[in-house]
Amino acid sequence: MIPLLLERAHPRWVGHELRRWARRDRHPLSDSEIHLRAAAEWLAHAHDVGQYGGVPAFYDARRQRWEASYPETTGYIIPTLYAYAEHAGDQAYFDRATRMAHWESDVQMDNGGVCAGTLAAPRLVPTVFNTGQVLFGWAAAFERTGEPRFADSLERAADWLVSIQDDDGAWRRHGSPFATHPLNTYNTRTALGLLDAARALDAARYSEAARANLNWALTQMRPNGWLDNNDLEDNRRPLTHTLGYALQAMLEAGMRLGDSRFVDAARLGLGRIAQCQRRDGSLPGRLDEQWRAAAPWSCLTGDVQIAHAWLQLARIDQTEGWIHHARRSIEFVQSTQDLATMDLERRGAIAGSYPRQGGYMTDRYPNWAAKFFMDAIMLSLEAR
Repeated sequence: MIPLLLERAHPRWVGHELRRWARRDRHPLSDSEIHLRAAAEWLAHAHDVGQYGGVPAFYDARRQRWEASYPETTGYIIPTLYAYAEHAGDQAYFDRATRMAHWESDVQMDNGGVCAGTLAAPRLVPTVFNTGQVLFGWAAAFERTGEPRFADSLERAADWLVSIQDDDGAWRRHGSPFATHPLNTYNTRTALGLLDAARALDAARYSEAARANLNWALTQMRPNGWLDNNDLEDNRRPLTHTLGYALQAMLEAGMRLGDSRFVDAARLGLGRIAQCQRRDGSLPGRLDEQWRAAAPWSCLTGDVQIAHAWLQLARIDQTEGWIHHARRSIEFVQSTQDLATMDLERRGAIAGSYPRQGGYMTDRYPNWAAKFFMDAIMLSLEAR
């Protein structure tokens, strides 16, 4: 398979193949609002064609089919669509986000957790990270609609997470069966979801649980900003996607809690990643413990997640440096978005990798790539 070859073949051949595939995957830049609207329309289209009521996990271009609905990412798409409804003044996206939140409550498990994988998984089991991501959706829906159902789902899910948390703040039980490692530093994003629950429900116990996990996450950071136990498959070479999860959540949580330890730790890691940015604005898809490129392709989701975190840092550091890095990264990902194709399954979508034959979500368009792309553009537009 080409992704395996791209990771392991001779660098000179890799460079040739990347350039050959990459020529197909770049497009003219347009206004950021146009790129933003195209991503929103693609997510709406994905939601409409979904078989179960949530947003399908991805579109598989090679097999020309949609995957089943994915509770985890549908959960954190909800606040993005609410934000876009406000940004664009479009009530339809508000209503769509609320329907997604109802669907999440429909599929919530009896113990309050959210299942791993899509609804087509052979066995549905609750898992920590996925549950943490749906907290964002229920909190946003309850704060905007006041519907008691969302508060109930939010409380049940948050209570389940607190009940299975270890004394040191980590989560070691109920890891995803689809991830190689049960212990994940990127659960700082689950902690961030608990902060949303604490705000929406005015429940301090969730803030305390979040802080405990963030304190544990600091024990996983090396002096150079590197995070141990922070990948879905290969902890020696994590994706920028999982680095983005961990560092952006640590940064935002530190800002909310007023705890400079978390902000400083995130700044250290994000600064090292900035040094890896390529001339075209992209980042290597994987990085090793010395912050060196460990993959020739780029993980587009990670690119925009990191860009979003750089923009948040710019708010507190008051420096143009972070904004410069972020805008270069966002413009790079915009250049991979096809706005001209008549194929509705791909128009406005963001691929897993650049080029599409790279090693992450090969030849697929994941819904979370479009979600984080929208988040980064909306924050960038605010920064202007």
